[in-house]
Amino acid sequence: MVTSVKHPAKYTDTLIPIFVDLLRDCPNVLDPMAGTGKIGQIKEHGYKGYVVCNELEPEWITPTPPGVDEVHIGDAEHMDWALDGQFCAICTSPTYGNRMADHHNARDGSRRNTYRHTLGRPLTSGNTGMMQWGEEYRQKHTRIWMECERVLRPDGLMIVNVSDHIRKGQVVRVVDWHVKAITGIGLLLIDKIPVETPRLRFGANSDVRVSAEWILVFQKVRP
Repeated sequence: MVTSVKHPAKYTDTLIPIFVDLLRDCPNVLDPMAGTGKIGQIKEHGYKGYVVCNELEPEWITPTPPGVDEVHIGDAEHMDWALDGQFCAICTSPTYGNRMADHHNARDGSRRNTYRHTLGRPLTSGNTGMMQWGEEYRQKHTRIWMECERVLRPDGLMIVNVSDHIRKGQVVRVVDWHVKAITGIGLLLIDKIPVETPRLRFGANSDVRVSAEWILVFQKVRP
């Protein structure tokens, strides 16, 4: 049984086997911003460990998705249920601060592929899915990455799937910012993998999409 509530930004299928290769030696993995829990599909590709999901919006993660062993409902900034150093790996995809964060109701009847519109109600306070690229977005994600660092064991991996986006015809350097933010809290960037994925082809910048997403691989440096 899977969730019936749609999500506008699930992992694309091409990412899952790459995650498995990176996670093969990790006995457990956490997705702190899990959406519909698609990370559970790593088990279909041979992952043998324990999969934990944390998600703020219960409709997206209920009932428990296939392959997921444990679910928590709450803000990724405050995972009080998790112990320090509990996880061998974190694998997640933050929101990108793009137009999927729009949360107004369109008056012209135009198509909307946003977090708010696919959920069918206003997002919970603190959900980054309502944050456009800007200071609020950056401060929130910095706090989330600090919490992720807390629950990650020394030498553990943090795998982040993220993409730049186009705003007013210009590339917004979201990827570079996340690299700076995560290395800024003490993790080491050990790999940066480009992945060609299907891009959305409607909206104001449909003719100038960035060509690839990135998988960023960080390691927590042992003190």
